[in-house]
Amino acid sequence: MQFRLANRTFPVPLMVMAAIESIILFSALYVAGIAVFGNYDQYAELVGPLAPKAAIIAGLILICLIAMGLYRFNQRYYFREAALRVLVGLSIGALLIALMFLVMPATGGEQEYAYQQLVGISFAYSLVLLLSVRYLFSRTVDTNVFRRRTLVYGAGCRAASIDGLRRKADRRGFKIVGQITAPGETIVGENRDVIAHDGRSIAEIAQERKANEIVVALDERRGNLPVRDLLEARLQGIDVIDLIDFLERETGKIRVDLVSPGWLLFAPGFVTSTWRRIAKRAFDLLSSLMLLAVAWPLMVIVAVVIKIEDGWAAPVFYRQSRVGKDGKLFKVIKFRSMSVDAESDGKAVWAQENDTRITKTGGILRNNRIDELPQVFNVILGQMSLVGPRPERPEFVEQLQRRIPYYSKRHTIKPGITGWAQLQYGYGASEEDAIEKLQYDLYYIKNQGLVLDLMIVLQTVEVVLWGNGAR
Repeated sequence: MQFRLANRTFPVPLMVMAAIESIILFSALYVAGIAVFGNYDQYAELVGPLAPKAAIIAGLILICLIAMGLYRFNQRYYFREAALRVLVGLSIGALLIALMFLVMPATGGEQEYAYQQLVGISFAYSLVLLLSVRYLFSRTVDTNVFRRRTLVYGAGCRAASIDGLRRKADRRGFKIVGQITAPGETIVGENRDVIAHDGRSIAEIAQERKANEIVVALDERRGNLPVRDLLEARLQGIDVIDLIDFLERETGKIRVDLVSPGWLLFAPGFVTSTWRRIAKRAFDLLSSLMLLAVAWPLMVIVAVVIKIEDGWAAPVFYRQSRVGKDGKLFKVIKFRSMSVDAESDGKAVWAQENDTRITKTGGILRNNRIDELPQVFNVILGQMSLVGPRPERPEFVEQLQRRIPYYSKRHTIKPGITGWAQLQYGYGASEEDAIEKLQYDLYYIKNQGLVLDLMIVLQTVEVVLWGNGAR
């Protein structure tokens, strides 16, 4: 079950959970007020109109929960970790509630005490109910209650690509109820539930298996695509979806080994209108200036610490050529995290895990992504966006474009400080990593929009706080 908003597909279970949690957060101030004052009239007289305040607080806390990574459907779901993230997100929200009550006019110590009670009760009420919802979700999300029943038409090499979704978390959105082999097709893989036609149509088999959708995964469509059968199923309310679209929906990436130029030509998305460019530039400027206004004290401290470790003559910033939009080169600005002579031989080298070239300060900066903060100046100058593919060095790009299909397509938009690939895969330091990240970059380019950008920016907070993917 899926819900689509602004070119982005959201699993229905996740949307239901978000709706329930929003109601809990909205109702917290009402429940706390009745608990403290006993009646709504006295409460309303003290704090004024309650609905706008409750809506603002619910929205802010929901944003905090998103920033804690609590609305990523395909993550491995451990209740203890989720509980910790709920506690952190709610604590930040509680500070916001406290600040809201702090600016309210208070006429005496008794009212100030009442405000403290309201904050405490709201926090306890929200925490207990949010944890209850999360516990229930952790017990039901991996059952078949929310999964689409998927029938696969094809049992060859392309169909076998679905086997790559091995983790339980990867299969939360669907359950394979069988596979139908096409005439003359060689079955790939073992223990497949391959269904014999026995004179039945695909629509009849789909109804028999109670399938919600049919994934077309033929190795060779020419002359093998049963258009009438699939149309019959479609008219009976059973969705028919291409394998690439299915994998895109379930994995958040576009498989470059399965994509053809024809699919890229006719697939929806990949829209870059004038309005989109203006909106994205406005978003980049506003967000970067806000980030700079908040982060400049930290940036000053980092500069001083780098000088203390490496000497006052050592440079604070590191400027390096990177490939930007349309293949144009620009100088990316970062806090220097490696020794000054890291590439004294002039050869470009991938950063490795436990890289000896990284300084002590640099290790801390990289683990928390603080070394990338100066890139806000690249965004302000228009060389980068806040969200986009990671900018790579020209030496690596030249090599990767020769070996990886469609790699140049990631340069159709500006590179970003953060991005979909950085969230989903973390740091890449090899050709295999580059292929994997390209698949996420293509997904972003296809589905880009302000809603997705906002989600990526918020979830980047999780990467910074929990240190995912840094190297």
